[in-house]
Amino acid sequence: MTSTTSPSTTATREHLAKYRLYIDGERQPACSGRTYQTIDPFTGQPWAVVPDGDRRDVDRAVSAARRALSGPWAAMTATQRGKLLHRLGDLITRDAQRLAEMETRDSGKLLREMAGQLAAVPEWCYYYAGLADKVEGSVIPSDKPNYLVYTRHEPVGVVATITPWNSPLLLLMWKLAPALAAGCTLVVKPSEHTPVSALELASLVGEAGFPPGVVNVITGWGPATGSALSAHPDVDKVAFTGSTATGIAVAHAAADNLTRITLELGGKSAQVVFPDADLDAAANGVIAGVFAATGQTCMAGSRLVVHDSVADTLVDKIVSRAKTIKIGDPKAAETEMGPLANGAQFDKVLSHFDSAREQGATIACGGQRVEDLGGFFVTPTVLTDVTPSMRAVQEEVFGPVLAVIRFRDESEAVEIANSTRYGLAAAVWTTDVHRAHRVAAKIRAGTVWINAYRVVGPHVPFGGFGASGIGRENGADAIREFTETKAVWVELSGQTRDPFTLG
Repeated sequence: MTSTTSPSTTATREHLAKYRLYIDGERQPACSGRTYQTIDPFTGQPWAVVPDGDRRDVDRAVSAARRALSGPWAAMTATQRGKLLHRLGDLITRDAQRLAEMETRDSGKLLREMAGQLAAVPEWCYYYAGLADKVEGSVIPSDKPNYLVYTRHEPVGVVATITPWNSPLLLLMWKLAPALAAGCTLVVKPSEHTPVSALELASLVGEAGFPPGVVNVITGWGPATGSALSAHPDVDKVAFTGSTATGIAVAHAAADNLTRITLELGGKSAQVVFPDADLDAAANGVIAGVFAATGQTCMAGSRLVVHDSVADTLVDKIVSRAKTIKIGDPKAAETEMGPLANGAQFDKVLSHFDSAREQGATIACGGQRVEDLGGFFVTPTVLTDVTPSMRAVQEEVFGPVLAVIRFRDESEAVEIANSTRYGLAAAVWTTDVHRAHRVAAKIRAGTVWINAYRVVGPHVPFGGFGASGIGRENGADAIREFTETKAVWVELSGQTRDPFTLG
């Protein structure tokens, strides 16, 4: 068996955890026999070996999902599907700590962060388990007295889910739970940088009692496997989370087959702070929004839009706290910021430091790599004296970099908040209840927090405007994203009519 390795891999394969694809309820090697090693961002060393799947593996997984649509899964009632989802939630709860440790090792994110996420992930199973048998059609009053008309919501079919490396299981569950509740089958393609937790989840899916083929997990190094999946003619829907550039490519590939899509993409979210805000609370919210998770979150509040009269005070508070953030081993309880997830992301963030300097921004703190830790560490960074056209203001960094922009009045604040192509999230910090709701209504973003940041739940829709995506995840309506609506007309009189006129 040959090996496709990611950079800086020197450990012997004998000491690495080894995984196989999960297709049709069975563990299988990739058709090519190739594997690659996944890297621990903290140590820079490989820790697991996973299959390097290709188009043939995609074909096998999609075929298994297609067969499952007409097997025992199709015969289950919605209530039975809900019970299986509930069981899956219980199993994730049982194994939450182990899964969190794997995600930390794969992504470099704090164990305290991933443990919190894994404690929350079962709530998506429970929420959609309860909704599974409440996807109701309706009886439509007909303008024709001899017809009964009603609607049905049926599974869209085979769903391809392509997920990112920053919150692997949480963002997978945003897709998997409503899709299963709706009666769909899935082929899961996790990020090549964080493949292990999805492969582990597959075992829990089998243990929960889902029939073979209902959930399949394939892994592969580089874009080829995901591209083959999003372009597959037998896939009925693609649910993708990732960068806007990759999302556009996924949309193009899906469009050739008129495959339905849900895209949860990038962001350049603004935290708008008015002069009457509680500045200590706002500073804490800004820290949470851009430095938590090392800034590697689509909803990162990476633009601070602050009133000129309080800008210096607030920036001083943020800089003071940023300089004390404990950087180090993501498994250590005292660590507050871990490494970036992989070498490519590390290089990208470093390039933002360089371009900020070249374009004339002032680096109030940070702006450099951490030399003495090894791995992919950078410092929490605050940029001031920025202009609207600067790269750090317009592009998603996906790292711990905050750009500070001043405003003088409310209309200017809204204009600045809406001045990028993104519209995923935002926050409004003020003690004026009228202003809070007024500004929240004017900001073009899928989520707006008032005097808070970075809060999500299974019952609340999440998604973005503009370049931040298409469709919504979470909430009761998310199940409808995985269904087709069928209208049924029932003729009641038994009489024939003129075949050459519209009924």
